[in-house]
Amino acid sequence: MIERIIHSSRLLVLVAVATTAASAVLLYGVSLNTMVHILLSLFEETPNTVTGSKSLAVKLLKLLDLLLIAITFQIIAVSLYRLFIAPSTLNKPSFLGAMDIRTFHDLKKTLIQVSVVIMVILFLEHAVEMGAALETLYFGAAVSLVVLSSMYAWKNMK
Repeated sequence: MIERIIHSSRLLVLVAVATTAASAVLLYGVSLNTMVHILLSLFEETPNTVTGSKSLAVKLLKLLDLLLIAITFQIIAVSLYRLFIAPSTLNKPSFLGAMDIRTFHDLKKTLIQVSVVIMVILFLEHAVEMGAALETLYFGAAVSLVVLSSMYAWKNMK
């Protein structure tokens, strides 16, 4: 009986799956809304200066960052569902098969990789927005430290 209760408790992961899936959908919706607003503002006033073009580039980088975060939530939701609730019985590669996620450990490694990409985009965003300032150097050093630490952890996961 205790074993059956413990086995059924894995369904509590559905709370995490539903929450992350809803978060992904919300982020996709916000991203779409943001893109529509960027397009509308672009039609109203096309950038004709370097500053205006940089501003557009920063907006698009922020949009890309938001989309990557949405994709991360989607990966988490699908992975948790497949790992804890209903393992995939398909022989052909699925959504997770394409990313080679078969275990919780693989999910952690994938999340580290996606996080590194997001941090690099954040640095690029900052560099375009702030330019060659001392603050950019400090921010780049901090991002580099986090990226190097993440990659070290990723390579040493067993």
